[in-house]
Amino acid sequence: MAGRGDPPEGTPEGLPGGEDEYRSVVFDESFVRAARLQEFSAQERMGEHARAVRSLPAWSRRTGSKQFLVLVLLVALAFGTAIYLGIRHPYQTPATKQAEPLRVTMIPLAPQGPVPGGTPADLYAHSPAANFRLGASGINLPGARRTKNFSEDQVMTALTTAKDYIVQSSLAPDVLMGGAVRPVRMLLDPDQLEQFDRSMATPAADGRHAATGWLVRFDPAKVALADPQVRVQGTLRFAEAGPDALEVTSDHTFAYALRPVGVSGPGAGRASLFTVRRELHFRFDRDDLHKHRAELLVSYVQAGPQACSVDASRTLRPLLAGERATADGPAGTDPYATGQATAALCGSLSPGAQPSP
Repeated sequence: MAGRGDPPEGTPEGLPGGEDEYRSVVFDESFVRAARLQEFSAQERMGEHARAVRSLPAWSRRTGSKQFLVLVLLVALAFGTAIYLGIRHPYQTPATKQAEPLRVTMIPLAPQGPVPGGTPADLYAHSPAANFRLGASGINLPGARRTKNFSEDQVMTALTTAKDYIVQSSLAPDVLMGGAVRPVRMLLDPDQLEQFDRSMATPAADGRHAATGWLVRFDPAKVALADPQVRVQGTLRFAEAGPDALEVTSDHTFAYALRPVGVSGPGAGRASLFTVRRELHFRFDRDDLHKHRAELLVSYVQAGPQACSVDASRTLRPLLAGERATADGPAGTDPYATGQATAALCGSLSPGAQPSP
């Protein structure tokens, strides 16, 4: 007997509606969620004029993809905001200040009589340099201590860099005899290299481009070292020049024993002493400290015995044993000249600064 809901003859075989027709179709959970039409619940269908089904929004089928896209956009937005704030940050470290040009003051010291001569040992023993130390050992470092904005190690780096510069520019034989400049150049801030190179190539007594403001140099065609051991005495001091800079001031006196080159005759091999006092002002920013280099701001040099009228911008021009300074005064200064204002300066070398007989 047919069931209550079936046709009297039963379900015709092979007609639509049989179970076999839909047996291969699987309505899993993902299929149901992705359907565009969804049947209302029994409670919802009891409402007046309620439809049997409702349409789902088209985007509900791609909820996962939409969420992923939104996440990517949020990450990109956050990354872009971080970059923008990094560029526009009000507390960003300020750009490093460009190094100032070197200012040079060169003062020849003229002797009042003939230059004493003798052996280097006798000259040193009877001069104010008798108790000076030899070479780099005469450049003593003060005790390093931390400052408000710099550590003890940073202060020590500034002091050792200044000492390295003094050694290379005042004591290295190749530099003294005019054969090398690279050991000095390597210790300078890049902002000063153009001025340094011009000073080496075309020296001028203009307060900016004297080669002898950067280093001690003699003319090897005229003089030679009679003793390679230069006598040295002086001091180094340091201080902060603001939150981002350290300054080191050096004040050293160097005594060189020199002899003439290409001169023959009695006494031609006698040596004489030539004294150079150098006061150098260095500045170090944090980048300089990291890269072991310096900004040389001021070079104040007194050197003698020399004649007042000589141009010592390229090389120092020592008066040697037995020579006298001429009666000429300093080189002329033209007050009508334009450009960098300079004045010719000269001092008188005290007799006490010379070796005694």
